[in-house]
Amino acid sequence: METRSLGALQGVRPPAVAGAFYPHAPGPLRQAVMDYLKAAEGGSWPETATKALIAPHAGYVYSGPVAGSAFARVRQGREIRRVVLLGPSHRVAFHGLALSSAAQFASPLGQVAVDADAVRRLEGLPQVRVLDAAHAGEHALEVELPFLQVLFPAFSLVPLVVGDATDEAVGEVLELLWGGMETLVVVSSDLSHFHEYAVARRLDAQTALAIEQGRREDIGEDQACGRIPIRGLLWAARKHGLAARTLDLRNSGDTAGPRDRVVGYGAFAFGRG
Repeated sequence: METRSLGALQGVRPPAVAGAFYPHAPGPLRQAVMDYLKAAEGGSWPETATKALIAPHAGYVYSGPVAGSAFARVRQGREIRRVVLLGPSHRVAFHGLALSSAAQFASPLGQVAVDADAVRRLEGLPQVRVLDAAHAGEHALEVELPFLQVLFPAFSLVPLVVGDATDEAVGEVLELLWGGMETLVVVSSDLSHFHEYAVARRLDAQTALAIEQGRREDIGEDQACGRIPIRGLLWAARKHGLAARTLDLRNSGDTAGPRDRVVGYGAFAFGRG
């Protein structure tokens, strides 16, 4: 497995799942994202209160409506200059958190610059390294990009694929990049996987309650594929006095699939309650 030193960021990380998880053509992709956001408008939290989000990362036909519920919380009038985006590794096993050596991340809607200054601030942390293999085919970060690109005309990205890490190790990274309200933290995660509909609803409701109550020890392997970055976010949220609210909780049986083996999706916002 190739691990690289940080060096100078260069090149573009191209889309890996365009045309599979979401439309490959810019026009239909932009319209799909706008439709999901419009359908989710009308939440009760003012968008200026939202510091962090948890959003799902399945194919848009399945999780797009729930992702829209998350990202709609920051749709109106918010100047976001940096997004710290974390998601689990589905393809490569490794310890710690993985940066990319790419200077740009691309979707069919264009390229987003990686925040080189922010990346260099992570260089001294032992749990962070450059591991392009972790990013190459990973969908968890990529599927969030079009939502961010539609919402924010100009922002830089800190993309982190999370492997095996402690809550504190992830939290330390977030703490270093926390910033003010110009920085949005987004954790990409689905919830329970491949249970019957009623079982999934029960499990996902328990996970949502654990997130709202900050009980990171109750979020295990069966609760969320992105449990490690979620737990790290909960560690940081407690330190900063943030409360979590469940915005949407559905599964693939509610959106576009059968109900015998479903995947759960949740949208959560963190702010000062």
